[in-house]
Amino acid sequence: MKPRAFIFDAYGTLFDVHSFVLRCNYIPGDMRALAALWRQKQLEYTWLRSLMKRYEDFWEITRAALRSSVTQLGIEASEVQLDRLMQEYLSAAAFPDARPALESLAGVPLAILSNGSPKMLRSAVRSNGLETHFAEIISVDRVKTYKRSPRVYGLGPETLDLSAKEIVCFVELMGRSGG
Repeated sequence: MKPRAFIFDAYGTLFDVHSFVLRCNYIPGDMRALAALWRQKQLEYTWLRSLMKRYEDFWEITRAALRSSVTQLGIEASEVQLDRLMQEYLSAAAFPDARPALESLAGVPLAILSNGSPKMLRSAVRSNGLETHFAEIISVDRVKTYKRSPRVYGLGPETLDLSAKEIVCFVELMGRSGG
């Protein structure tokens, strides 16, 4: 059966959440370690929140993960610097192969299904000029839990009004997997 829609993850698949951290020149410290630990903590916090059934907006989880990471790594950063880094998260750059991959699927509905909050996802899509590629941008915020929950994965078929068998979900580009 030919797919009737494709669903992509956002962070780590379409958008590079490490690149802006690695270019950060206003916070002294090991930015490679910060990027890796920040992402790890961010995902761990979503898993814990899901297990506890205590949803919190992904933006707040991302901020808590950043604060925890800089503390754990002993990186000295002011609130202003952390706020600036958080703002850069809103415009995380698309990976170089994202646009060509999306363009190659023209004519088939594409969607994003992500842990990201609606604000975060709209901002990342807009800042990369990808608005016209997506029929839907779906946030877990609608079901107030995070990935690995079956309720999250039900959002794709529900939103696109297609059966799960008709959708290719969580397309990965170049072997990446996201969040």
